[in-house]
Amino acid sequence: MLGCRLSRHAGFRTAHSLPSRARLSAHPSRIISPAQRRIVSNLPSSRTTIPGTAPDFKTFFTTSPLTLTHLRQLSTTTPKNAAKPTPKALRYAYRFAAWFGSSVLFVSLGVIGFFVYDATTYVDHASNKSDLSISQLALNPRRGGPKNLPILEVFIDDEDDEERKRQKDKPRLVILGGGWGGVALLKELNPENWHVTVVSPTNYFLFTPMLPSATVGTLGLRSLVEPIRRIIHGVRGRFLRAKAEDVDFSARLVEVSQLDCHGVEQRFYVPYDKLVIAVGSVTNPHGVKGLEHCHFLKDIRDAREIRNSIIHNLELACLPTTTDEDRKRLLSFVVSGGGPTGVEFAAELYDLLNEDLIQLFPRLLRNEISVHLIQSRDHILNTYDETLSKYAEERFARDQVEVLTNSRVSEVKEDSIVFTQKQKDGTVVTKELPMGFCLWSTGVSQADLCKTLSAKLGNAQNNRHALETDTHLRLNGTPLGDVYAIGDCATVQNNVADHIISFLRSIAWKHGVTDPEKLSLHFSDWRNVAEQVKKRFPQAVGHLKRLDKLFEEYDRDQSGTLDFGELRELLKTIDSKLTSLPATAQRAHQQGSYLAHKFNKLARAAPGLRANEISDGDVDAAVYKAFEYKHLGSLAYIGNSAVFDFGNDRGRFAGGLWAVYAWRSIYFAQSVSFRTRVLMAMDWGKRALFGRDLMSY
Repeated sequence: MLGCRLSRHAGFRTAHSLPSRARLSAHPSRIISPAQRRIVSNLPSSRTTIPGTAPDFKTFFTTSPLTLTHLRQLSTTTPKNAAKPTPKALRYAYRFAAWFGSSVLFVSLGVIGFFVYDATTYVDHASNKSDLSISQLALNPRRGGPKNLPILEVFIDDEDDEERKRQKDKPRLVILGGGWGGVALLKELNPENWHVTVVSPTNYFLFTPMLPSATVGTLGLRSLVEPIRRIIHGVRGRFLRAKAEDVDFSARLVEVSQLDCHGVEQRFYVPYDKLVIAVGSVTNPHGVKGLEHCHFLKDIRDAREIRNSIIHNLELACLPTTTDEDRKRLLSFVVSGGGPTGVEFAAELYDLLNEDLIQLFPRLLRNEISVHLIQSRDHILNTYDETLSKYAEERFARDQVEVLTNSRVSEVKEDSIVFTQKQKDGTVVTKELPMGFCLWSTGVSQADLCKTLSAKLGNAQNNRHALETDTHLRLNGTPLGDVYAIGDCATVQNNVADHIISFLRSIAWKHGVTDPEKLSLHFSDWRNVAEQVKKRFPQAVGHLKRLDKLFEEYDRDQSGTLDFGELRELLKTIDSKLTSLPATAQRAHQQGSYLAHKFNKLARAAPGLRANEISDGDVDAAVYKAFEYKHLGSLAYIGNSAVFDFGNDRGRFAGGLWAVYAWRSIYFAQSVSFRTRVLMAMDWGKRALFGRDLMSY
């Protein structure tokens, strides 16, 4: 009963759970204070304990007259030396001081570590010169080929180390171009299997999606380029800064040219076992006169010239000797082409004028500036979903960027641009717009090398805008498995109907029919043909989902079979639905990765092919699948906002600054190296802190 009464008082244990007096005395610091110990020791006890033994508290409480007053004294007595509770604000101050001190220590260690690493990168003594073994063929190449030019069979660094000595006897892989396709191939190629040589007139890789940002100083020029030799070093390849002029397919020789130290053009041959053409494209002039008065945006040099021209016009507009008419003309910026490049440049230009110009230049300039975007179609960004195109147009209208749709440029003059515009009633009106700057961004056309090769291959090449390849990316008209073409310079030929005989040959043999054109296909046969089509033309898979409906639709005579004519009509319908692949960095990157995986697999399969004496035939198709393009989406920046089009299945959306950060994050992740990612992040930070770079040089 006493234990039950004690449990009602807060802070006390029941009599059965309290420790003995001896145990309380033995551990006073852990359980009770000295004052509480004195109270317990003065309690009267009617029970005598045996010396050396500890009285148990159960007996103590049942035999001692413990009063409620004693219990209150025991519970409320506070030790004199007990620490007072620390205020909450002081605890937070201690935690912040600890966190701040740890952060300072961490940053200090990082800075010290950086300087220690930086000190190791300097070399304060000359490297030792040593005797080198260089082949005479490297210094004095033998001549040969159709034009009796020097043939680069041995490089001057073939004997530099053991790895290069092993590589010089590997199959020769020559890559023409250092763009998206070539770099993607280099990054995923197994260096143990190939002797790699890259031929390019520029010695850097350019990150083209962010090129419009470099034209107005949002990003620095060096943030978008990566030395090509640094990339090639990963596969221990060789680099030749030269321009490819022609290819001799029978002798497997690439003719290249370059100016020597005296300014004289020198030409020589580069031999190959496999050749990859990835030379890109040039801007399509569309037969318009006066394009010498326009700027183009294909290279880093173009971005520098554009920025210098913009700043130059702004500075001229500030001079007191500039008339009002000239000032309006100088501040009239025209963009011809409503694709992603033209739209993003117009958006970046608007950001420059709206965010930096108004702070650093007279306000009169902001009132006089005008930006015009000329587009030949009904909407800008016509390859995107129509809702995104309209969103971009509404955004530009709000930002006072004039969008001129259904307009075609007929001539570009030194101080104006002439174009025709189709009105709503169908009439065509000719207009002339004064301009001080014009960017021409209206599609792509073939480079000089592609035109030369297309003419040489004759009827095998029927496309006027790009080199035609099969679905394994092999150049049509060349020896099978020797030459490939990827990126903007090439297009995959979708000619399903032209292969109808090859599709039917095995089925005809199975049915004992000698002439495939006389074969009638049952549904099971049609299903086999469809599987062959899917394997050879992966892009046709989406159009062959309901085989039963297609069979029923093209069985015109309701005979339950497809004859040769009905099958040809069906395949031609599929051909008409297949579109050309977009000329984008995304497509070139996927093709480069595809070739890298194919070449790696061909190298692994080479010993088995040689053992079985297999050197002819369609080895590519036997070893690896056909190329299939997977569209991952399209992005576009439209001035402090962005649009995303991921296709019908994955949706599309647009937004403000959050979309801009998402747009930046995607391209930041796709950047070619850690170095360029760091530089891009620093440039975005500098823009926020100090504004854009408005210097011209």
